[in-house]
Amino acid sequence: MVCVGCGGKSQTPTPEPTAPLPTAGIAAQQVAVLPLTLIAAEDSLRWGGLLSERRAALTKADSVLGSLLQARAPEVTWILPDALRRAARRAPGIAPDPDQMGSAILLHPSRQRPEVVPDPLRSELRTLAALVGGGGAGGGGRYVLVPAGLVFRRTSGPADARLGGTAELTMVLADVRTGRVGFRTVARGEGDDPWTALTRAVKNLTPGLP
Repeated sequence: MVCVGCGGKSQTPTPEPTAPLPTAGIAAQQVAVLPLTLIAAEDSLRWGGLLSERRAALTKADSVLGSLLQARAPEVTWILPDALRRAARRAPGIAPDPDQMGSAILLHPSRQRPEVVPDPLRSELRTLAALVGGGGAGGGGRYVLVPAGLVFRRTSGPADARLGGTAELTMVLADVRTGRVGFRTVARGEGDDPWTALTRAVKNLTPGLP
């Protein structure tokens, strides 16, 4: 039942704070970073002109994420999307296309406990990680970092406030051997344009640095 005009304040859930990437647990390891496949923005932001070219926007977002990960968490050997694409092209018919792997299915957490990456994405991650890995047990890196989706929302505030947005970047770290999701968070950052907001969101994944 919907109650119209009821007293009391509306209960808007408070977002959980961004959890920092657990880089200590993956230090000195190769971790593949999948390309982003999903970007969406609320119409009220009026950022359609900045995001209308989907492929260009995805490429820009991948660049922001990759460069900041390498600069702010150099203790991890990040294998970025371009390297994944090259590995896939070297193994046609075997390797999945990193841009067509359906990673957006991980945007919302599964009710399963512990959360497990569903097939076929799970087997595709395992294959891709083995192809890009350079040694070690199993032939590749054990973990994959998945940017499951990037959503831009209007930043709440006074009606006369300057138009700004909040980037919400869902990040998932999965173990390709077991399929288990070991880490999940939504990184948030505000800005007057999508790339400033995204940059601040990624920086919140690696706090303690400027």
